[in-house]
Formats: sequence, C-alpha cells, structure tokens
Amino acid sequence: MKFLISIFFVSILWILPAQTFKPYSNEFLNIGIDARALALGNAAIAQTSDVTAGYWNPANLYNVQSRQVALMHAAYFANIAQFDYMAYGNKIDDKTAFSLSLIRFGVDNIMNTTRLIDGQGNIDYDRITYFSTADYALNFSLGRKDLWKGLDLGITAKLIYRHIGDFASGYGFGFDVGAAYHTGKWNLGLVARDITTTFNYWSVNDVAFAEIQNAIPGQNQEKPDNIELTLPKLQLGIQRNFTLKNNWELSAEFDINTRFYKTFALLSSDFVSIDPALGLEFQYSKMVFLRLGVNNFQQQEFYGEKQIIFQPNAGLGFAYKGISLDYALTNIGSDGFFSHIFSLKIDLDKLLPKKQNQ
Repeated sequence: MKFLISIFFVSILWILPAQTFKPYSNEFLNIGIDARALALGNAAIAQTSDVTAGYWNPANLYNVQSRQVALMHAAYFANIAQFDYMAYGNKIDDKTAFSLSLIRFGVDNIMNTTRLIDGQGNIDYDRITYFSTADYALNFSLGRKDLWKGLDLGITAKLIYRHIGDFASGYGFGFDVGAAYHTGKWNLGLVARDITTTFNYWSVNDVAFAEIQNAIPGQNQEKPDNIELTLPKLQLGIQRNFTLKNNWELSAEFDINTRFYKTFALLSSDFVSIDPALGLEFQYSKMVFLRLGVNNFQQQEFYGEKQIIFQPNAGLGFAYKGISLDYALTNIGSDGFFSHIFSLKIDLDKLLPKKQNQ
C-alpha cells in the first residue's frame, strides 16, 4: 500500500509541469455507470459490492461470487447524447473476482457544415453531411480480498478510444487503484483514479483540418496538441448500515471527491478541490429500495454574491431472484435539467437452472 501511495504522489509531481495536462480530460468516465449509484449522488465508493464495483471501487469486486452482468442506457441533454454501459463479472477463486466492462458516450448525426458554402459563395444545403463523436472505454478489473493485513485491494486497467467523425481520433490507457476495509457495520473505501495519469494520443486528419483552418480570414485555428494527460483523482468513502423496524434497513455513505486543480467545488484552491457527496438507501426485505443523494456542490456568483448550488438525485430499485432493476432521476447539467436513467443487473447463477450451469 505504501508503494501505491508513493507512485500516486510521484505521478502528480511528474505531470505538473506538463503543458498537455487537461483539467477535464476523459470526463465521460466520471459521470457514473448505474442508476443505483447515480440516485445516491455517486456516493458508492465504500458500499458497491456487485459487478459494477469494477468502476466504483475494484477492491470490492471480491464480493462477486457468481456470474453477473450489468446494463445501463441513459439519454442526456434532451436525448442528444447517449450513454451506454455493459459489464460481466465472475469469481476467480474464493477471494478474487474480475469484471470486464465497456462504456460508450456519444452524440450521433451531427451536421457537418464546413462545406455549406461552395466556391462561388453560394449556400448549398446538399453539401451538408453528418458525423458522430463518441468516447469508448474498455475496462478490465481485478479485486482481491484480504490481500494485505485485512485490506482488500483492486485495480482497473482502462483502454480508451475517442473519435470526432473523420476529423480526429485518440487512443489512451490508464489505471485506477482501489482499497477497502470492513469492520462491523462500517465500510471504508479509497480509490485513486488515473493513478499514473491517463495518457491519450490524438491523431488529427490533416486534410479535414486544412479545409476549416482558413475558413474565416484572420481567424486561423492552431492545430491541437497530440498528447493529452489526465491528472489523478482521489475518492474516499465511509459507509454504515443501520437496522430499522419491520424489515427496513438503512445504508448511509459519505464520500469526498478530490481533484488536484482548481474548480468551482465547495472547497477549492490552486492545488486541490474537494467535492462531498451523500447517499441514503432505504431497503425493505432486500427487495424494494428507495434512494436519495446529493452531490456536485458548486460555488457560483450571481450579481456579485456567491451562492452554493448542488445536484439532487432520487431513485427506486427492485430486486427479485437474481434480477435487479434500478431507476434514477438525476440532475446532470444545468439547473432543473433532469435525466431518467434505468439500469439492469442479473445474477446468472440465480436466474438460470442449475443444470445449465454445469
């Protein structure tokens, strides 16, 4: 563990002078990938213990002791952007499990108007074409129980592909490392995302770029950098279970999300920004779930006065015989802009007859 922490801080010092650092690089990987966690305000670092732990905290993957699949589809920004997630997980042995997942965030059918005006200065709508822009991430995760003095550890390797039509494409790779500790009804989680910085290499189509570079006289656009680096992020979570009356239980988690650059977060400086998140889950007989969450605290200035805004979330869940269907109503983006999100998790060994598992 000390070795991993040393790597993390050395990585920060190494990339700080880099001119290719992008504060919001690969931001599609920070949205969240299932309705349950999104309803909890993404406060899921300490408690997630199914196949989606490969994304939230790979150290908790060891809880996956049978074949599991997860699916999610979400439409953002008035159905303009589509976000999809799928994952498969299974155990390797009694203390180790893995997951393989694919994430896509894309906008399709974007009008390309770079050739709208012909050589004689006439507008010709037949010259309009369409393209798509999409971000992909293929993640492989491993989680191991009690790897070091009661501490559970996990790692996620990320392969990234991004493209903007025929204009540019990029490839990248990076690693997330997670740790978890459990004592009684308390669960602790720590995740270092992009721990060695996530590296992206972009290739720009020189022909397509040349067509638009001089489209407006006197406003030539410079060719973007080929290399893009993503700074590490730290997430710390603490969660506790409470037993209520009449088969009701409560799970509460508080997370601290840390980025090593200045943002509009609740606590922010030139070196670090801290954004808290809180999630509450009420469950009845482990079948029906009611979830509430709050996150994304931001400082904004209105007419010279600073105000704090935040993102509320809510959701429902239903689980029966290995099938879990979750729904979230979450405020992603501008004020009052709500998104409806559904996700599905299936435990194949519970759903299928035992004779088919042999």
